[in-house]
Amino acid sequence: MLSRVAECLYWMARYVERAENVARFVDVNQQLTIAFEDSEHQWDPLVSVTGDQEVFKKKYDVADRRNVVQFLAFDLDYSNSILSCVRSARENARTIRENISTPIWEEINKLYLEVKAAAGDPRLLDSPYEFLANVRRASQSLVGQTETTMSHGEAWHFMRLGRLVERADKTSRILDVKYFILLPSPDDVGSPLDVVQWSALLNSASALEMYRKRYGRIQPERVVDFLLFDPAFSRSVRFCLVLAEKSLHAISDSAEGTFANSAEKLLGRLRSRFEFTACDEVFQMGLHEFVDELQSQLNDVGAAIHHCFFAWPADESAEEPTGLHQTQTSTPVSQQWQGLGGEDSPST
Repeated sequence: MLSRVAECLYWMARYVERAENVARFVDVNQQLTIAFEDSEHQWDPLVSVTGDQEVFKKKYDVADRRNVVQFLAFDLDYSNSILSCVRSARENARTIRENISTPIWEEINKLYLEVKAAAGDPRLLDSPYEFLANVRRASQSLVGQTETTMSHGEAWHFMRLGRLVERADKTSRILDVKYFILLPSPDDVGSPLDVVQWSALLNSASALEMYRKRYGRIQPERVVDFLLFDPAFSRSVRFCLVLAEKSLHAISDSAEGTFANSAEKLLGRLRSRFEFTACDEVFQMGLHEFVDELQSQLNDVGAAIHHCFFAWPADESAEEPTGLHQTQTSTPVSQQWQGLGGEDSPST
């Protein structure tokens, strides 16, 4: 497979997953702010979670509901808004039309047209619930089309790899929402309000029902354990890393338990860490610190994937991935919302 085609498949899947997870971020904040009388002040930390405060401040004076929803959902000048991600996914899909099935192309094109139409409706800035739910449903429908209408060969594995790396990163950031937005006082821990907040966070990851079936009572330690380390839940970080590594081995045609390139080495090391880390170790280290380190390691994995499979031979020695958009930011990699993506990732 041409590296150009592989890169478009990988980023097409990442962009769709990113759009879905941005919708989840906005949705969890919508749910969590219901409990606050002064809910407008709870939107500024959501921008902080993305690491793109400077980008936001260039266009918006106040971080209220309307401005933040506009920024994260519809702002075409922001490369990680839902509309920007869906548009980039569509452009990638268009350029490799012959490598994906017709239902996949139709689903992506339909999603783009729906999001573009929604961007012209100002009412959604005050009540985006249905729009966010539609983005999530469309993304999940696309995953279903990928599973059932494509041969599970190299192209499929590149798509799954991109989707799972993105999902692992964003699941960890959903946990970070609790840290940044609703860092509780000691009196709030274990209170009904605290339970409501953790329940909303689980619900935003489509994890509440499965968590209840396994654990029953809402407890912060168990919520963290479920979203980070559960071996069977499809959005847990551990589950994503295990399947991503399987796809990477399938692409490289290397045996599991070995590595043939730096991407396999880094991803295997990270997966192993998640299989041999207990939840109490996370809290000893600090949840935010653990998540921050995880995101940095995922960025390293993404950079290694770029160099191993997508980079031109002339730039294999480069320290950072290039791409069609080569604008670099000075933001530390652990604080970048886009991870390896955003402005460094190809849109076509």
